[in-house]
Amino acid sequence: MQKQPIGIFDSGVGGTSIWKEITSLLPHEDTIFLADSKYAPYGKRSKEEITSLSIKNTEKLLELNCKIIVVACNTATTNAIKVLRSTYNIPIIGIEPAIKPAAINTKTKKVGVLATKGTLSSELFAKTSDLYAQNIEVIEVIGTGLVELIEEGKKDTKEMRALLYSYITPMINKNIDYLVLGCTHYPYLIPILKDMLSDQVTIIDSGEAVARQTKAILIKNNLLNQKSEIGNHSLYTNSDTKTLKAILNTNHSIRYTVNALDF
Repeated sequence: MQKQPIGIFDSGVGGTSIWKEITSLLPHEDTIFLADSKYAPYGKRSKEEITSLSIKNTEKLLELNCKIIVVACNTATTNAIKVLRSTYNIPIIGIEPAIKPAAINTKTKKVGVLATKGTLSSELFAKTSDLYAQNIEVIEVIGTGLVELIEEGKKDTKEMRALLYSYITPMINKNIDYLVLGCTHYPYLIPILKDMLSDQVTIIDSGEAVARQTKAILIKNNLLNQKSEIGNHSLYTNSDTKTLKAILNTNHSIRYTVNALDF
């Protein structure tokens, strides 16, 4: 099983932010990435729909012979991870907003969280916030429309900047010093966010932490690929391949292919 690929899925192309961290930390691993853009965004769907889509993606990755699955989607993790782990006998890694480090390190005691409705309304997010942010004011904002613009290849447009500014302004007014990105699409907006925020605001996403956890679980289960060659990577989308190709065009250091796939 060591030679089998790592499987990763997201509700669209945003999960490639996690994929990049994993391939950087684990350069000898092969990966298969599924961008479920046909059904994006998950954040506006019901818990039942999100769970059904997550099962669909998991079963496709198992069909493609993956040895471990990374749910590179906050909404899918917070709504479906329990069902996936209880259904499939394979290591499954999830992702959720990094409230803990923000709550521990904030000096102003004000932390912003930008996420989808599906994540912010989930039971898992509520439990995490209650556990780590009891004495912190958490300013939660639903990033309606952001995923759609990224999926349409409009991540650096006037429309995106105006929308993003409307979401960030209430947080700036509250004097946040940490901004937690609760959607794997959002790291692609960090350059724009840095233009809008002061140097005193730290932006946190979960990419590096998920990559480290993936490596730890591979080692624990004796699944780490021992080959010396650089890994091969296959990325699939059930929508137009243009957006997926465009969002990857800054990463030329590894070998990958982008293909359309009906799933």
